[in-house]
Amino acid sequence: MNAPAKLDRYVALALQIDCDGVHLDSGRAAAAARMKSSIDRISLAIQGAKRWIGADLKLVVLPEYILSGPPWGETIPEWAEKGAVAPDGPEYDALAAVAQKHGVYLAGNGYETDRHFPGLYFQACWVFDPAGRKILTYRRLISIFAPTPHDVWDKYLDVYGLEGVFPVADTPIGKLAAIASEEILYPEVARCHAIRGAEVFLHSTSEVASPNLTIKQIARRARALENLAYVVSANNARLTGIDVPVDSSNGFSDIIDLQGNQMVVAGVGNSSVANAYLDMAGLRAARRRPQMSNMLSRQALELFAESYAKADLRRRNGLLDGDKVKIPDRSYFQQRQADAIQRMVERGIL
Repeated sequence: MNAPAKLDRYVALALQIDCDGVHLDSGRAAAAARMKSSIDRISLAIQGAKRWIGADLKLVVLPEYILSGPPWGETIPEWAEKGAVAPDGPEYDALAAVAQKHGVYLAGNGYETDRHFPGLYFQACWVFDPAGRKILTYRRLISIFAPTPHDVWDKYLDVYGLEGVFPVADTPIGKLAAIASEEILYPEVARCHAIRGAEVFLHSTSEVASPNLTIKQIARRARALENLAYVVSANNARLTGIDVPVDSSNGFSDIIDLQGNQMVVAGVGNSSVANAYLDMAGLRAARRRPQMSNMLSRQALELFAESYAKADLRRRNGLLDGDKVKIPDRSYFQQRQADAIQRMVERGIL
């Protein structure tokens, strides 16, 4: 069977939309009802955006933790029950139906459980194709507040393998990879996707919004030009359900081109302004051209492999006891960071 033809050019949208958190909900039933309402709002917003932008709209990226908001004081088991969704749950079925209804690739981020790691949840990025198939699941690797695959590393690799840690979906609109929120600050995450072919980074985020350059805005530009890739970054509009000012992370969703230029940026509020044409034919031509700006081809990665391998600063498997998963309390994450800092002090790094 022949693979579908690649699109040389299409419109991507970083959909800026309210995030209605489930923190105040008393249990799973109320949280699930709120999530369903959020999915209905998302569907309506995509319907309007497609009518406004036109048939060339093929990719929609949603903000971080769009169905639940962030955990806000709940224990790990409490949030796994209330704020996380099951990989085969009704929320994913509903999102798949949205992608299929509107004929778009739909990307976003939230918390999900995993039967291989009972009691835990991971922050996951996902992509559904226009047929409603889930074609990518990426679990956030660097987090100061949540369990990650690195905390159960040996077992995670046994289950999913390294390609499951850095998944790239090869689609008619390009090779897609996800980067979760703050991970845009870490060049290694984007580079591990890029050396697997990723051309478009899907960045679901919930971040400080400012007309001045923020650290994540700077990082998006760097990740794009380092890897000759597009970055489609969707931030929240209002963030409700937790006791912070609702506009703290409101606005400035953007799209970055492969030279690190901001192609378009939204203001504040619910908005489909952050949309632009991605020139995939131009990107592929640039990647194949020998030139100084082709940083992806110039990087000799093996130069750094031994230094990275020997560093061993943040301990892996912190939530494994043999093959058994340990359920942490919230203090674990601060202790994990303090341990890494102490190891750096002992080795004379700090």
